Amino acid sequence: MLKPLTITMALLGLGTLPTTSASAAATAGGPQQWQTCPNDKIGMECSDLQVPADWRKPDGRKITLKLGRLKATGKSEGSVLIAYGGPGGPGIGLTQSVPDWWAKLRERMDIVTWDTRGYGEQFGGLSTGLQCAWTRVPIPDSPRDDADFGRLSDTNRGYAEACRLKDPELFANMSSADQARDMEAIRKALGDDKLNYYGASYAGFYGQAYARLFPDRIRTMVLDGTWSHSATDWEQELEEMAKSNEQFLRRFFTWCASNDCADVPALWRTLIARADRTPIPTKTANVAYKTRDLQSFALGLARQGTAAWPKLAQAIRKAADGDASDFVPQRGARYPDQATGVTECADWPRFANRKEMTATIKRLQRVAPNTGTANTLASATLGCIGWPQPVTNPPAPLPKGLPPMLGAGAWGESDAVTRVLSQVPGSATIHHNGPGHTLYGTNPCARDHINHYFTDRTLPPTKTEC
Repeated sequence: MLKPLTITMALLGLGTLPTTSASAAATAGGPQQWQTCPNDKIGMECSDLQVPADWRKPDGRKITLKLGRLKATGKSEGSVLIAYGGPGGPGIGLTQSVPDWWAKLRERMDIVTWDTRGYGEQFGGLSTGLQCAWTRVPIPDSPRDDADFGRLSDTNRGYAEACRLKDPELFANMSSADQARDMEAIRKALGDDKLNYYGASYAGFYGQAYARLFPDRIRTMVLDGTWSHSATDWEQELEEMAKSNEQFLRRFFTWCASNDCADVPALWRTLIARADRTPIPTKTANVAYKTRDLQSFALGLARQGTAAWPKLAQAIRKAADGDASDFVPQRGARYPDQATGVTECADWPRFANRKEMTATIKRLQRVAPNTGTANTLASATLGCIGWPQPVTNPPAPLPKGLPPMLGAGAWGESDAVTRVLSQVPGSATIHHNGPGHTLYGTNPCARDHINHYFTDRTLPPTKTEC
C-alpha cells in the first residue's frame, strides 16, 4: 500500500523535516490524499505535496507541488514518474492531452507526473509559481567590444531582477537540481523503493541531476530527445552541439546535390558572409537578418527533413538575391528568441568576459562553418550574462555505480544522449535516423522498447534503430 502523499524523512544529506499532521498520518499509514484533478476528463487523480522552497532549508518556507496520477489499469507494479521538459511544461495538462501515449505502460504501472516548481498558471501549471512577466525575448547579438558586453550584462540583469524581486527565494532555487530534489520527494511520498523516470527534452537534465544526487535510488531511467548536461569537458560538448547543427545543413546539401538545388551550398556560404557585414532585408517592415539569424532559421527548417528542404532551398536563393522574406516566420517572433531563463541560467555555464566569448565563437565557427554558434548554448546563454543568480547546477559527469539506463532520440539527439550514457556501463540508446524531437509519443518501435525497459528492466541492443 502506498504511503500518504507527504515527506516522511529528509532528502539525502539535507537534514530532517519537522513532523506535521500529514507526516504523522504517513507514519501511521493513513489514506493517501488523492482527488479528481481540476477539469479532468481522463480519470486522472491529483494531490498536493509540500516541499521546501530552498532544499538547503528543510524547515523553512514550503511550496506546493501538484501531482497527477493515472492508476494502472491492471495490477500496479509500481510508478513511472514522467516529465515533458520545457522547462516548465505542465505535466498534468500535457498528460491529460496525450493519455493514449501511456495506455500500454498503464497495464502494469501507475503513471505519475507533476507541474514543476515556479512554472505556475501562466504555463498552465498548478504548482507554486513565480509571478513573473514570462515573455520571450530575442537572443542578443554577440557583443562587439567590452562596452557592449557591459551593456548586455546590465540589460540582462535588469530583466532578471524584475522577475527575481517577485520571489527572491524561489527564483534562486529553480535549477534542474532543485527539480531533481523535488523528484526524490515525490518518490518518497509515493512510497516507491526506487525511481522509474521518463524525462523528455529539457526534463532529461532533471534526470541527469537526479542521477548525480541520488545514484542509488534509480531503478530505471529514460532520457528521450535530450542533450548532455554530464560532459567532462564543457568546451568539447559545445563543439559537439555545433557539429550536430552543421550535420543538419550537410544532410540538406547532400539532398540538394540530386534535387535541383546543387547551387544552394555555395549561395549559402556567400550569403552568410555578406549578412555578417550587412543584414539582409525582408519585405516585413523593420526586419533584416544577420548571419546568426539566418543560420538559426535555416537550422529550424533543416531539422524538419525532406518535407521542408525545398522551402529552405527557395529561401536561400531569394535571400542570396537580396530578399530574406522567406525566412520570416509566419507566426510568433520574427527573430530567434528564447524564454525567461530562470532555470536555464542556473544550469549552464555563461561567459565571464568578452575574451572568453570571442574565443569560443571562433572555435565553433571553425568546426561548424555553415551554422556557427546558432542554436547552441554558446548563443542561448548570452541572455544569462549579468544574471543576478549564479550557476548553481553546472554540468558534471555522472557518478559510477548507476544502473543501466536507456536513451532515445532522432537526428542529433540520439548522439547527444549516447555521450551521456557512455558513462553508464550496460546502457543503450534507441536511434531514429530521421527528423523529430523525442521518440516516445510518435515512434511505436521506441515506445515498445521503453515500456519493456520500465516493466521488466530489459534493455534493447546497445544501438537500436527505430
